Amino acid sequence: MNCPVGADFAIDDVELLVERVETMKIADLKSLWSRRWGRPPECRSVWMLRRIVAWRLQSDCYGGLDLWTAQQLSKRSTPRRPPPPVGSIICREYQGKLHQVEVLEQGFRYRDEVFPDLSDIAERITGTHWNGPRFFGLRKA
Repeated sequence: MNCPVGADFAIDDVELLVERVETMKIADLKSLWSRRWGRPPECRSVWMLRRIVAWRLQSDCYGGLDLWTAQQLSKRSTPRRPPPPVGSIICREYQGKLHQVEVLEQGFRYRDEVFPDLSDIAERITGTHWNGPRFFGLRKA
């Protein structure tokens, strides 16, 4: 696929330019960045800067991230694992007693009472605040 990537190169094919980036020195990469996008990033790793420049060239040509992916990357927290499917039973033995929780559409049932999240149930069982998914073994410590 041909794509104009800038007048500073006589190469119209972005893939050839990306190949060229793989052999450029850090000063040349920063110069290319300055000409195309302004002030280059504070990056001392030639390996990393090559990848960033290659990605920017390809995204300029082919388009960047889709909206959903961009939103996920902009979040500062670790993506959460979805709860088990509705109808699942989560079991945990605590102090010699077996505790069973049913996953509902909107929450969790424990001993005929519905709770909005597992942390409330873990606190009910232990008497102290717990991360519910961790208490029930759904997340690593």
